[in-house]
Amino acid sequence: MSRHFETTRRGGVLRLERSDTRWLSTGWNGGFCRAGAAYNCTVPAGWNPDDIRADVTQRLDDAGFDRGDGPVLLTGVDQRHARGARLGPVTVFGTVGLSNPATLPVDPAQKPADTRAATGAETGGPPGPGTVNLFVGTTRSLTEAGMANLVAIVAEARTATLLELAGFTGTTSDAIVVACDPGGEPARYTGSATPVGSAARACVREALTASYRSRYSGWKPPESVADAEHGESTTCRATVFEP
Repeated sequence: MSRHFETTRRGGVLRLERSDTRWLSTGWNGGFCRAGAAYNCTVPAGWNPDDIRADVTQRLDDAGFDRGDGPVLLTGVDQRHARGARLGPVTVFGTVGLSNPATLPVDPAQKPADTRAATGAETGGPPGPGTVNLFVGTTRSLTEAGMANLVAIVAEARTATLLELAGFTGTTSDAIVVACDPGGEPARYTGSATPVGSAARACVREALTASYRSRYSGWKPPESVADAEHGESTTCRATVFEP
């Protein structure tokens, strides 16, 4: 029987719950773990606590959640902009914020266009700080290698989607959590042509597109790194050589 996530959103936190789940997180306090829930947690602008663990624990407690040992990703994006997508054995949840965009120009000598982001929101200022967080879960049982490869597949899909939507490869603080069901049907591979990898790519595209449109309804994100308050364009050159 397929076991997808149960979701609860309150107090600036989105909880993704499924008992006895194996997780791999690239975010704060990341790595492999086994737990019943993961969390996407909104933090305020200028957030820089002395003790991240204590601060996160307090935020989850204030929202009425017991953190346990599950992964936590942090973002400046309000959880009302979180969006999910599901296809076959995969479910994805994402939030998109592009205040600190990143680019990787093939020709670093080429200067970006000097453009300015358009405005037009009905009230208030433009969206605040953010990042791109993705939670990708499958009902299949994956090996550790399969989970690690799925991170790469998801990162590729994120980059392709953001290039289409906004012209950026990502942000300077993106994070990914992948999850599998240890009791599910085994899936040895997770590449782009596999059922898990193909579904993950589609779900990432749909979830990020929907979150992007929600977050930037009435506003446009920065049109270049130069326009952003924070950002990074990798213009340094590496030395190429034959092995």
